[in-house]
Amino acid sequence: MAARNETTLVLGGTGRTGRRLARRLWDRGALVRVGSRSGTPPFDWDDPGTWTRVLKGVSSAYVLYYPDLALRGAATMIHAFTDLAVQSGVRRLVLLSRRGEDEARLCEEVVQSSGVEWTIVRAAWLCQNFSEGFLREPVRAGEVALPMGNVGEPFVDADDIADVAASALMEEGHCGRTYEVTGPRLLTFADAVAEIARAMRRDIRFVPIPLGEFEAEMARERVSADVVELMTYLFTTVLDGRNAHLCDGVRRALGRAPRDFADYARNAATRAWRQ
Repeated sequence: MAARNETTLVLGGTGRTGRRLARRLWDRGALVRVGSRSGTPPFDWDDPGTWTRVLKGVSSAYVLYYPDLALRGAATMIHAFTDLAVQSGVRRLVLLSRRGEDEARLCEEVVQSSGVEWTIVRAAWLCQNFSEGFLREPVRAGEVALPMGNVGEPFVDADDIADVAASALMEEGHCGRTYEVTGPRLLTFADAVAEIARAMRRDIRFVPIPLGEFEAEMARERVSADVVELMTYLFTTVLDGRNAHLCDGVRRALGRAPRDFADYARNAATRAWRQ
């Protein structure tokens, strides 16, 4: 087990997986440094000048690249950060990766060749994208329109990712392993919206739309070109069916089944979509 008097850095520590992970590490008595633009000291992926201070005195780190490892150049950034982390004395790295993304695999290889202990958590599409991400407002408005057809996705709960990462950071036996984490069943986006509608006890529609219409709507909302490119890549490539299968990463890491989407929807219905 990692020493409790050593500091663990949680990048993206105010985000969906990071804040859950930080809370779990605090509950275990770990010293935690939250890596974010609002942190003390601040951390910004786009400003390497902020990295050195954040890494000072850190023995292990949860590496989450924002906004996504799918972006061109992500592997270069991960390589630069990993090299500096190792030089700064970090001995254990846990990388949050993504299924079906070529650039993410390059980032995994960087961490695997770092020379320190590593664990890869390769995640499916987050359940929390519906309640804490860009789909929250469409759910609340009663209509989710996406360029998606009848493709299954094993949505994974951010709490499962946090549990796996906490174990990898605080316990022995996870180093050198890749955990591909998914939920326990495949759901189409229409299925997922139907689960949310049942949990909310209201009518919420899923509407498949052409990709061009989706891109045009993002442009009208003044979404940055990089994000538009990322979303287009995700919906046309990553969600093309290549990930329409289950994996046992949660059970391998934790010895239990992953949380089900229906349970997530019931919990989120009492908080996230009521506010």
